[in-house]
Amino acid sequence: MKRMQTVTAVLGAIAQCGFSAACMASEPLSDSPLSLSGYMEAYYVHDFNHPDNHQRPFFTYSHNRANTPSINLAMVKASIHQPSFRANLALGSGTYMRANYAAEPRGLQKIYEANTGLRLSENADVWLDVGVMPSHIGFESAVGVENWTMTRSLLAENSPYYETGARLSYTTDDGKWYMSGLVLNGWQRITRAEGNTTPSFGHQLTYKPNDRVTLNSSSFVGNDKSDQDRRMRYFHNFYGQFKLDDAWSVIAAFDVGAEQKFRNSSDYNIWFTPIVIARYCYTDALSFSARAEYYQDKEGVIIETDTPHGFRTTGYSVNMDYKLHSRVTLRTEVRKFVSKDAIFDEDGERLKKTNLMIGSAVAISF
Repeated sequence: MKRMQTVTAVLGAIAQCGFSAACMASEPLSDSPLSLSGYMEAYYVHDFNHPDNHQRPFFTYSHNRANTPSINLAMVKASIHQPSFRANLALGSGTYMRANYAAEPRGLQKIYEANTGLRLSENADVWLDVGVMPSHIGFESAVGVENWTMTRSLLAENSPYYETGARLSYTTDDGKWYMSGLVLNGWQRITRAEGNTTPSFGHQLTYKPNDRVTLNSSSFVGNDKSDQDRRMRYFHNFYGQFKLDDAWSVIAAFDVGAEQKFRNSSDYNIWFTPIVIARYCYTDALSFSARAEYYQDKEGVIIETDTPHGFRTTGYSVNMDYKLHSRVTLRTEVRKFVSKDAIFDEDGERLKKTNLMIGSAVAISF
């Protein structure tokens, strides 16, 4: 009920701004607080293992259909931005939404974003935002064109894309520091886990000393199971983004998490993942990226395999982006996974230790 009240509040604010043909213009009027935008990404991935159910490996939730044309994300968004108030409502569809929102109540599975915010100080950039928001963890977004690679990293796929709760944030006057504290409903949830009555918590601290360096620390602390089966989870994400020169940039990140083995346990199951992505911009229109990553979750806290070594997988990819237009980007990627155990479906008949795919996508922003 609280989630629907949030959506109603956003819709009410949109109605108050005067939703007219003028608001529907591709370039909003300068005196209108309302802006409309949209995004759509169509893709085709050829999986050389030919899984019989057309599904990419079970630990991927974006671009997860194989050997069939698909829409990863089609989304429309309405935003209101005023000096002391802001609100966002975005509805989405596609394979990304179906995979990531499968555990949510049916009436909430199309809500990509629904939040409102109030500025708490006239003299400082302090905001309180409440609702369904993009995750404060990681450097990748569900909106593919905002990322350096066509597909999302193992790090992004297996940490929250979205979250629901309240966020108190502050940005310094010079824009170099951003900090926030969050109270959340859980680990990528709109509604809490069944039988869960406890909130989760998080923080984000971002430092940008100049336009070439970004350093970020984000965390999650909480129980994402029922109160009866409570297991505290502690998770930290760190990444650095560096612009080396006009052509070369690098992102390096490391995630580590720990969860109690059982209620009130002093023993923890640990998982971690490092990643490095390098990007080369040949021209303003043409760029290339290369990615190397590793994910280890022996006890299956996040990725369960029921194999002798648990989930221990290395990934490699190369990516090319070409801007056909300022709002249209063509993307192509080759990606390979290599696992310690045989976990990848081949032809619906056997499991193997490797998976190779090649894919292309067209991303349109408007």
